[in-house]
Amino acid sequence: MLDIAVIEEPAAAEASLDPIRSRILAALADPGSAAMLATRLGLPRQKVNYHLKELERHGLVELAEERRKGNVTERVYRATAASYVISPSVLAAVSPDPSRSPDQLSARWLLALGSRLVQEVGALLTGASRAKRRVATFGIDAQVRFASAADRTAFAEELSLAVATLVSRYHDESAPGGRSHRVVVGLHQIPSAPAPGAVGAVAAAAPEPDQENEK
Repeated sequence: MLDIAVIEEPAAAEASLDPIRSRILAALADPGSAAMLATRLGLPRQKVNYHLKELERHGLVELAEERRKGNVTERVYRATAASYVISPSVLAAVSPDPSRSPDQLSARWLLALGSRLVQEVGALLTGASRAKRRVATFGIDAQVRFASAADRTAFAEELSLAVATLVSRYHDESAPGGRSHRVVVGLHQIPSAPAPGAVGAVAAAAPEPDQENEK
């Protein structure tokens, strides 16, 4: 089972978003048969079996084993990944395009960058899986707490300069056999936990007044 898989086909995305099928996918972190899943989820076995076949058709679950139980062959399934991400390529006609309106201070542009990251890395993973090769990637995840908006601005300026310096040092347009890589650095406020009685994600996502950058 993969840690994470990227869904690139619209039909597979639709299948994964069905409430019952998403519950089945979560339950299949541990392999199970239709009968076992029906017991776990409190659903009719026939209904579970139908949804299993649809998930298998779209490559979201796979047959783990077949075992005999008397005169019956029991099919045991497992999810193909522990979690899934739907690629923006599923909505190709309306997927975000970072080149449309680049603005380093726009939260929506940062979101467009993230969407492109999912799309491109997802395509790399799909190709590498077919070729049975690994994908060379690198990521940094860190947290920083700023004392003020001015400190955050200064940090962003220093970070921009450092990245530009590194890119100019190592970029070689004419290198024979060179491979182009994309560098994406993002900075955003971490959503806070919702206050008691607040409306879930809406309250959690609301930025502090002096932290709002969106134009």
